[in-house]
Amino acid sequence: MLPSIAPIQLSQEALRIRGQAQIVLCASAFYFRIPRERWAKRLAALRAYGYDCVDVYFPWNYHEESEGKWRFDGDRDADAFLEAVREAGLLAVARPGPYICSEWDGGGLPAYLLAEDGIRLRDNDPVYLRHVSRWYDRILPILRRHQLSEGGPILCVQLENELDFYGCQDPAGYIAALRDMALRHGIEVPLIACAGQGGLSEATGDAEGVVPACNFYPNDRDPEFEEKVLRYRERLAERNYPLLVTETNRSHFLLRRLLSCGTKLLGPYLQMSGTDFGFSNATNNWGDPLAFLTSDYDFGGMISPEGRIRPEAYEGRLLRRLMDAYGESFAEAVPLTVPPAIGVEEGALQAVLGPRALELSRGGQLVFLHHAGERTQEEPHRAEDIPLSLPDGRIVPLRLAAGGSIALPTNLPIAEWGTLLHSTAELFLREENESGLLIAFHAEGAGELAIGDCADALVWETEGAEPANDGSRIRIAFGEQRPAWIRATKPDGSRLTLAVVDRETALTAERIGADGEIESKPRERYDDSPVPTAMRWTTASADPTAPLGGAELRSVPRLDFLEQHGIYRGYAWYEAELGEAAAGKRTGWLLRRASDVLSLYADGAYRGTYVPGGSDRYVDSPETAIRKLAVRAEIWGHSNFHDARLPGLDICSAKGLKDVVSVSKVHRLGGSWRTRYVREAERERLAEWASPELDDRSWTIAGFGGWLSSERPALECFRRSFPAAADADSWTVHFDGLQGRVRLYVNGVDAGQVNPYDPYLDVTPYIVPGEAALLAAFLERTTEAGAGDVVVYEGNAARKWQLAGVGEQELAAEARVRSGEVSEDAAEWPCRLEPGEMRWLFAPIPASPSAEGWRVRISGSGLKLNVLVGDRLVSRLWLDGGTERPSMSGGDAGSFWIPGPWLGDGGAGERLSLLLEAVDASAAGALERLDFIPA
Repeated sequence: MLPSIAPIQLSQEALRIRGQAQIVLCASAFYFRIPRERWAKRLAALRAYGYDCVDVYFPWNYHEESEGKWRFDGDRDADAFLEAVREAGLLAVARPGPYICSEWDGGGLPAYLLAEDGIRLRDNDPVYLRHVSRWYDRILPILRRHQLSEGGPILCVQLENELDFYGCQDPAGYIAALRDMALRHGIEVPLIACAGQGGLSEATGDAEGVVPACNFYPNDRDPEFEEKVLRYRERLAERNYPLLVTETNRSHFLLRRLLSCGTKLLGPYLQMSGTDFGFSNATNNWGDPLAFLTSDYDFGGMISPEGRIRPEAYEGRLLRRLMDAYGESFAEAVPLTVPPAIGVEEGALQAVLGPRALELSRGGQLVFLHHAGERTQEEPHRAEDIPLSLPDGRIVPLRLAAGGSIALPTNLPIAEWGTLLHSTAELFLREENESGLLIAFHAEGAGELAIGDCADALVWETEGAEPANDGSRIRIAFGEQRPAWIRATKPDGSRLTLAVVDRETALTAERIGADGEIESKPRERYDDSPVPTAMRWTTASADPTAPLGGAELRSVPRLDFLEQHGIYRGYAWYEAELGEAAAGKRTGWLLRRASDVLSLYADGAYRGTYVPGGSDRYVDSPETAIRKLAVRAEIWGHSNFHDARLPGLDICSAKGLKDVVSVSKVHRLGGSWRTRYVREAERERLAEWASPELDDRSWTIAGFGGWLSSERPALECFRRSFPAAADADSWTVHFDGLQGRVRLYVNGVDAGQVNPYDPYLDVTPYIVPGEAALLAAFLERTTEAGAGDVVVYEGNAARKWQLAGVGEQELAAEARVRSGEVSEDAAEWPCRLEPGEMRWLFAPIPASPSAEGWRVRISGSGLKLNVLVGDRLVSRLWLDGGTERPSMSGGDAGSFWIPGPWLGDGGAGERLSLLLEAVDASAAGALERLDFIPA
């Protein structure tokens, strides 16, 4: 086990802070997604709604935008944020990566790493670790100053993030190297590492002194979920570690299920939403598989990006009150391994999950039941009576709402007053003062409490409840009336007050007094209706083929990915002068290894916008007189999650273009292949069958994929040749419509593997210009899936490239200049752009009635937008329309937030700038309207 490190002690029974057992309720708070002016307010809201801890990532590339250029000022002041956490009375789980995931550009890894030859990211690689060490040299001294042992809020530091999702070759060496860096920098609090898919060893490397933690993202209503969690708890208990859940879903329904398994740190991910300002968005596999992450970063947690309090927040406060009511007895509780004292009778709804119980360390049990049914618009208050078997053998109904969860105490000591034998109401509040002891319960319907071992000579008074002596106990039945009050008074005047309220009161009560007074505050409610805004919009055109903001094109010796040219985020403009070969005969263009967004212009004419996902894309364009090619490329974001299915989802994938080929001929090779089935015993002979020396004249002749076999999986060999032009210098094979996997040999040499997500393969190194090229394709299919067509794009790579990068600074500069050049004529609405056109719109932002600014909802189609407030890029959006628009995930794809703190004095007058790009080649882009909603 990890040695006790004061003031934190970890054991299988508890997490102790300064000697006191505590269940830590931890919500994400990402300083890089919230304006600094709102840090304190957001943290105070988390505290007010039950959370006592925040987990915070520290994105490396937020602080080092290019190699050696560090920023820890303004919104990037991590030191000030941690001080704000301390001042809010919160703890912190610090997560400095180096990789953080978090749907953030590259998972926080600086894009300059992608230009480093031979580097192995997220592994025990000396080149990579040398860079990590520079990052840790910057961030760990900040964390050290804010450790709990130094009077700060940090109770543990997480190394890496969900490494078990990644193919790390040496997790033990890698995590040990990160651990050693942390220790050298004086980190004394526990070091943890979280598993994303349950691979504890893969996530931690089993490195000594590193505590495993678990991330769980189940279906909240999975009936087998507790069984899985308990197995992980048992594995950790064998090493005398507690169950720490560093990430999970946000519903308190699920969080209660995790608590019933003995979880000691409970970290729902993104209870506090935010915004990815600037060019910090990511791409990942939340689509099919590619997705672009929206600037709005919101999974529906209890606090919205603009700070609105949502209904789930009240569930958080109720859960905190429940945990506080039981105190250390709950914090030290362990899962019960025998049937609990309260059960559910056979014949109950299938939707009822449980019972599961914790054995409380100070005596008694806490029995959890959950109703996994869904509420609907037709039945918003759906609830059922569940047949509950009590410890005395009686069966009573327990009313539980769909989607509800309840924790029922049994055999619970109540100081000198006796023992709470059972309750069909949830005990959620316990307070003791000079007036005596107050215990508050909530219940949906009628029920009962039973108290045994009562003190002598108690005088009972009730309102809305009926006490009855039942042998050695008092059984108190309560009906539907709320509140119900039960008071017991001793001869010395000391008093026990039991209150039973409805669940809504339990959620909203600010104070419940023993005198019968209940102070409740209505839930926060917001009006989402747009308000009229008298805005004068002006417009200015933009040349879609020319770099913005004064960025100048510079010659590059060869075309390569943007990171190789020092461009790590934002836009890039490519321009090529076409030579004779490339400008002559042409059928189209091939964009090679292209991502994320590429808009193509030939002699100024728009030829479409494409999202190849790091693969290739052929663009049909038969004009032969083109002399200049321009490509506007946008890095939407580096993938924050590694997925091998698509090149652009590889966490090591770079952006922009590897090459552009002027295609002079398209060889369509769908038919006349010589084919043969490869039997299991023959699979070692692929190179032999791919050899040009092989005599295949006796083989069957068929179309590609046309051989039918009764065996599955089937491996089939297809061979044929095509003539390579003498004046070409580029050849790419495209397996169009492929639904299997292909291993391709060219002239007897293994050229690589092809899959349906990336069906292109550059075979130029294996082709001899002017000679026939032999293709041997080994097609593997598991069903009668289609093989598609085989196409070879032959042509010449474009030369004489120039390149310019445009980031947030250049966009802001362009907006300042162009907003001062606009005519006096107001912009017309709806604003329409022809395909490929770019245009600016400007307007002063009106004053908002809310200090949080505006939520602006956009109506339109076929447009991509950049939204600037003053000089800050606050959002990037891609509206519906066109076949190239990718899946947009992570938040609201049709609105953006204008932060109130960024609107200057009086909250109005700051310039709103919209850069519009019409990116649907088949239809004009249209911006219909903007609706302004007070945030």
